[in-house]
Parts: sequence; structure tokens; C-alpha cells
Amino acid sequence: NTPLLMPMPGGKHDLIVPIMGKILSFNPDNGESLWKCDTGIAWYMCPSPVAHEGIVYCIGGRSGGGLAIRAGGRGDVSNSHVLWKLTKGSNVSSPIYYEGHVYFAHENLGVLYCVDAKSGSSKYEERLSPSSGQIYASPILAGGNLYYVSRNGHTFVVPAKPSFEILAHNEPLERGMFNASPAVAGKRLL
Repeated sequence: NTPLLMPMPGGKHDLIVPIMGKILSFNPDNGESLWKCDTGIAWYMCPSPVAHEGIVYCIGGRSGGGLAIRAGGRGDVSNSHVLWKLTKGSNVSSPIYYEGHVYFAHENLGVLYCVDAKSGSSKYEERLSPSSGQIYASPILAGGNLYYVSRNGHTFVVPAKPSFEILAHNEPLERGMFNASPAVAGKRLL
């Protein structure tokens, strides 16, 4: 994963680093350990964390799972700062936070998830159709929509809202392996 520099009050930042079984926080100015939290996810953490207003959202592990942690603590915050935990997650692609919800796709099942960011309650859990195959690329957000690209090059467009709908499904022009997220340039996905 890519660690996250999370803005904190007073113009400071926490460096958030998910590792196997834990999420660690450091002062990026001097490397001082600030806090750590057990995830309950007994595998490595490929997905990068996301954050909003002092809350860190992480998913990961082959067994799946996710959690929300209130940042700003000191020492072991496993029992004091965890807001909620999930049994669903993704082993590869990272989540997106948008307007009070966390969105992600399971890497093998072709299932999209939307979770309420405050409570962790599921808003939807829907399998893509036609079958997407594996999804390693992280979703992107553009124009109020989420774009999920599967490894076989299929792109699914769903609205970034807590109700499921497939707005578009595009098949690839060429066959190949797609593992990286697309970039947005104007009205084009590259």
C-alpha cells in the first residue's frame, strides 16, 4: 500500500501505515511513533488507507475485513479509537471515501460494496453482471461516478451514491491485463 499523510488539527500531519495485523501512525517530521491499532485482519495490507475528518478507513487481507479508526490517539488505541469493523474487504484494490460513504470492490468475487462511513453498516453489496473477473485496480471517482476496471479490461460505471446501479459497462478494445487504475484527463480515461 501507499502510506497516507493525514491532515490533523493545528496544521500537523499523521503518517498512517497499514501493515500485517496493525495500523501504525507516525509523526512524519521526526519519525516518532504516535499510535497503533490492531486490525483483526490476519494478512498483509495491500489497499491504501483513506481518511476524512480525522477518521482513517482501511480494508485488506485475503480473509477480508475493514475498520474505521479515529486518529489522534497515543499508544495502543485498539480498544479506544476503533469506531467499527467489517468482515468484508479487498485484498488488492483501495477504497474511496465520498460524501459519507466508503466504496470498494472485492478483488476475486466481482462484488461492489458501499458502507456508511459513520456506522460501518452496509448500504449495498452487489455482484457485477456480466461477470467482471478479478479487480486489482482501485476505483476512481470522476463526475460523481465510480469507475471499476477489471483485470480483463471491463469497465463498470456506478453512481457514487448509497444505492446500486450500473450506469455503463464497457468492454475492452484490446485484450490484455489491467492491474492499474485509470487516470482522468478531461472526459477521457487513460
